[in-house]
Amino acid sequence: MAFSGNFMCTSFKEELLEGKHDFTNGQDTFCIALYTNSATFTAATATAIFGTGNNEVATSGTYTTGGPSGATSTNSLTNVTPTSSGTTAFTDFSDKTFTSATITARGALIYNTQTGGGSNTANSVVVLDFGGDKTSTSGDFQIVFPTADASSAIIRIA
Repeated sequence: MAFSGNFMCTSFKEELLEGKHDFTNGQDTFCIALYTNSATFTAATATAIFGTGNNEVATSGTYTTGGPSGATSTNSLTNVTPTSSGTTAFTDFSDKTFTSATITARGALIYNTQTGGGSNTANSVVVLDFGGDKTSTSGDFQIVFPTADASSAIIRIA
């Protein structure tokens, strides 16, 4: 088993302190890449490696393989404006659906394609573990994000 739970990438934590991620002003574009169970990610080493040879699922329907140079428009996410509750700050994303897709994915990587307003970068943010293979056959492949709150949002800093 390659995936072992959801986690925030260590590089993302460092880049937050460097001011490289902008979740509110529309300057940065966050995208999602889907991976098979053969992909290997750890918090310390998670990097955005794209293509089917790197265990990213193949292009199908509206899902596009290839990372920031080829997939930003189809794989982009709509972020929820960051906020806080108590001592926890958080942000999340709107649910994402890839239509007319035949996909089997075990997990995903959320990455930032435009840190600091640049272009064609691939800064890893969060690894998602679907808890098992998730499949669609010539239909909708949907990723449902948790509630955007201090205990469930996909990105939380306590």
